[in-house]
Amino acid sequence: MNERKDWFLPVTIGAAVLLIAGGAGYYLLRDGEPAPEPVVEAPQPVAETVAPAPVAVAPPAQPPRALPLPLPPLDDSDLDVLGGLTELFGQQAVMQYLVPERIVRNVVVTIDNVPRQQMALNQRPIRPMQGALVTAGADDSLVLAPENYARYDTFVTVARSVDAKTLVALYRGLQPLFQQAYEELGHPNASFNDRLVEVVEHLLATPNVPGEIRLVQPSVYYKYADERLEKLSAGQKLLIRMGPTNAAAIKAKLRDIQAELL
Repeated sequence: MNERKDWFLPVTIGAAVLLIAGGAGYYLLRDGEPAPEPVVEAPQPVAETVAPAPVAVAPPAQPPRALPLPLPPLDDSDLDVLGGLTELFGQQAVMQYLVPERIVRNVVVTIDNVPRQQMALNQRPIRPMQGALVTAGADDSLVLAPENYARYDTFVTVARSVDAKTLVALYRGLQPLFQQAYEELGHPNASFNDRLVEVVEHLLATPNVPGEIRLVQPSVYYKYADERLEKLSAGQKLLIRMGPTNAAAIKAKLRDIQAELL
């Protein structure tokens, strides 16, 4: 249950929602960098908790400007994609969450990895979330602390504010670039749009975990005490790590996106 996988939602959603990612899970989908094994980084002592700065969200009333036709080459698409995302999410949110290079390729890799156990460390579209995982309780009764859920509040606020119809319209306009990146990833005969729909469904199937979420620390990293949770995908673990309230808000937005995609 690597804490470093949290960059994800910001894009799975992030990406799934941004486009999604991600992580981007609005960035949508972010949190930290994933490690080889799905475990959570041990928290470092923190003197005091600093609330994240509020993020200004662009009003969703007007759709983003139309991108030039034909679309730019994939290798030269960052500037145009960045412009569309800035009009949709607002400059402050984009600057705070988005990695502005290789946007399309990084989103595609992220979305494709969401249902897997591992994520690509150097290909995330979302910046890693600041701060360490927050736990509570003694060694034999460790749980995720409510303060850990609060780390995602700003991100979830941004995600909830974005209009699904406008978001999907932006994605549709860029779809040929995403398809090209997906084929380059090793899927020459597959549809990226089908994969995106599959990933959204996968995230929506994340189990709800009411009450405290117990952890164990067999080594440097934390793991879920419940083996069923420990065996979930990287994307589903991130949703659970965000806490039930935030996870419910992200799922609601994903359902809106799913309806537009279908």
